[in-house]
Amino acid sequence: MGANVTVRDLRNHGGEVLARVQEGETLTVTSHGAPVAELRPIKGRYLTTAELLARKRKLSAMDADRLRADIDAVIDQTIDDPYARAQQS
Repeated sequence: MGANVTVRDLRNHGGEVLARVQEGETLTVTSHGAPVAELRPIKGRYLTTAELLARKRKLSAMDADRLRADIDAVIDQTIDDPYARAQQS
């Protein structure tokens, strides 16, 4: 189980408290001695801008004509006029 931090400490030293969480510590926030919340690191990690750009560079170029053909194959491209349909009834 992690350490406790009071609401007052969280308010007054929020940056320091979050730094502890970023380092992997799980903290229980208490108010008047009673636990009210838990601060814990998020599982996984976010990718940096450089990592995202490096991944993008490795992607193959998109073929717009092939994309359009794929979309046309699964989506009905006809236009259905609901007013004309209602008049036929």
